[in-house]
Amino acid sequence: MAPALWRACNGLMAAFFALAAFVQVVYTIPAVLTLLVGLNPQVTGNVIWKSISAIHILFCMVWAVGLASYLSRHTQQNILHEEEGRNPVGGRIQLAIAIVITLFPFISWVYIYINKEMRSSWPTHCKTVI
Repeated sequence: MAPALWRACNGLMAAFFALAAFVQVVYTIPAVLTLLVGLNPQVTGNVIWKSISAIHILFCMVWAVGLASYLSRHTQQNILHEEEGRNPVGGRIQLAIAIVITLFPFISWVYIYINKEMRSSWPTHCKTVI
């Protein structure tokens, strides 16, 4: 059962990153990487997959440090006004964490989509994303 849940998590995250890629092309890389893991978990042993994954992780870490620096210098009252505001297989705890992390973006999106009051406080540039 656990391997099927891991594959389902990878498939859902691939779908999430694919949807995110419509907004920002950089999400295409994790979409393809997670889709490949969902289709064939042994792909993580491939040198090309490892290299692309490592380069992407490095790029994301550098980008995150830059964003954190920017946000610490330009913080506003509401973090949502900033655009930036928006795995080895292990035991049951890691699987449960992976499932929660996988479902969180979808549940959050549905909650925000349903909650019109929350959307009304968004800055103008965010109101066109849904």
